[in-house]
Amino acid sequence: MEGLPFLILIVIATFIVAGGLASLRILMGLGKRILTVAGNMVAGIILLLAVNILPFINIPINLLTVLVAGFGGITGVGILLIGSIIGLV
Repeated sequence: MEGLPFLILIVIATFIVAGGLASLRILMGLGKRILTVAGNMVAGIILLLAVNILPFINIPINLLTVLVAGFGGITGVGILLIGSIIGLV
């Protein structure tokens, strides 16, 4: 009767370790994606500020343009540039 609780403990510990490893793998995948999005946001905002230094481009820095540049990254700044050229921004 002493061996049965020890066997149950080993089975439970195996399931806990397997679940922890699976959770760690999921978190690592999400972490990589979050870092990619954060890098894209930083690049977009820096590019928006750099483009705004040019004298012939005037994109106002407000909440909307920062959000477009942040979530869109380089593509978002390109959309803002096209909007500025057309006269929408």
